[in-house]
Amino acid sequence: MLEQQSTVEYGFRRVIITVTAITCALLEIIDTTIVNVALNDMRGNLGATLNDVGWVVTAYAIANVIMVPLTSWLSQQFGRRNYFAASIMIFTLTSFLCGNATNIWELVAFRFIQGLGGGALLVTSQTIITEAYPPEKRGMAQALYGMGVIVGPTLGPPLGGYLVDNYSWPYIFYINIPIGIIATMLTLNYVSSPNYGGKKKASEIDWLGIFLLVVAVGSLQYVLEKGQEHDWFAEPIIIVFTITGVLGFYLLIWRELTIENPVIELRVLKDKNLAVGTIFTFILGFGLYGSTFIIPLFTQSILGWTALDAGLLLVPSSLMTGFMMPIVGRLLQKGVPQKYLIAGGFTIFFLYSFWAHGILTPHTGTQDFFWLLMVRGVGLGLLFVPITTLALSTLQGKQIAEGAAFTGMVRQLGGSFGIALISTFISRSNFMYRADLIKNINPYDPLVQQRLEGFQQNFIGAGSTPDFALQQGYQMFEMSVMRQASLLSYMDVFLYIGLFFLVCAPVVLFVKSGKNKAVSTEGMH
Repeated sequence: MLEQQSTVEYGFRRVIITVTAITCALLEIIDTTIVNVALNDMRGNLGATLNDVGWVVTAYAIANVIMVPLTSWLSQQFGRRNYFAASIMIFTLTSFLCGNATNIWELVAFRFIQGLGGGALLVTSQTIITEAYPPEKRGMAQALYGMGVIVGPTLGPPLGGYLVDNYSWPYIFYINIPIGIIATMLTLNYVSSPNYGGKKKASEIDWLGIFLLVVAVGSLQYVLEKGQEHDWFAEPIIIVFTITGVLGFYLLIWRELTIENPVIELRVLKDKNLAVGTIFTFILGFGLYGSTFIIPLFTQSILGWTALDAGLLLVPSSLMTGFMMPIVGRLLQKGVPQKYLIAGGFTIFFLYSFWAHGILTPHTGTQDFFWLLMVRGVGLGLLFVPITTLALSTLQGKQIAEGAAFTGMVRQLGGSFGIALISTFISRSNFMYRADLIKNINPYDPLVQQRLEGFQQNFIGAGSTPDFALQQGYQMFEMSVMRQASLLSYMDVFLYIGLFFLVCAPVVLFVKSGKNKAVSTEGMH
């Protein structure tokens, strides 16, 4: 067996490694959400349709989720420092190419390649930070990493809105270039490459496993990204990709459990803490990305806010989560069991969701959201660090990278499931509530006739003919009904998310906590 050198760093060197890793994680996560506010400008500038420009987001997400589970194997194959630096360089170069794209499909292609580079940044950053700290301080290490992961998704929209409003959409990509260059230089100078088994020959590489992984994960991510757009199983393409994904996962699991040198080491899931932590990570991804998706959607579609205002609303909540991270890390170091903190986080997330369900109206303002979102920030702070620490607490050596790859992939898939489920629920629920509400509008009701006449007179005053003004009056009624139906749908989403987290809270208490301090270091020297 190969001798494994210690990866623990101290002093200034550890600070530099930590800052570099968090910066790279932030780069990757911000780029996941920063493009959302620029899609309209891209569409106009590149002459694309709404469906076409949606691929700018989808291509990046698919490439990301394909690469995440491969990061451990690729780090071992090429050396962690080399692979991490190469990933940053790919991400940086394609950021420049994205900004200079001359048509929509060029941009989609460069975004896919950027996603291949970005997928490595998130998981490898977590592995680098975890191994740079001694086992008893890993709770604090996960807290530092968590600040980047939690704050990143909410920084994207306001930063993107500012750059698009004051410059132009290519600058959302150009901003990555100087940061990427600095991160590459720091990586090459400070990040180490532990020897966990060495490079495999081409004949020993699990090429079939890589192919099955790409097919399985890529198909699943496509279904989650595009399912609602294609009305799910009403479209043959979604059925085809669903069958391909399910079959691909079945064959992938069989392959990886029966081959001597698998590209994904599924056997690491025998570690109970990692298995349980992976499930909770999925739930965390669902709550984190789902709530980050639904709040801006509500404020823009129902309250009429701009993308920049909607994005800025989430920033204080993320800062609260960042503030909570070192506190939670310190509690873990003092021996507080992870399961109590996770149960507390689930309970607080329920309170946040139930509170949101109660305050949503067509006139809800910024002040109504502030303390609500602060509670969300506390809940996420109590969830991220203990869940991640629990998952990796009993892993050693190269298992840490393998475990981080699993949790990274599952967190992203949890977010994709959450967004797909929420968007589908809102779409279906809107039509259901519209049908219920429309029954209450009787054209012979004097109040309805009075309001319709008021709409008609307003439009006549604006220059419309009486007949056209009447049609516009009916359209105003329809808009009012749909707005109310949407409001009721959003209220239901918050209620059901809250109940889901409330059910999870007592379940956590039956889980055996991982060790916070006494983690064996034998496999790390």
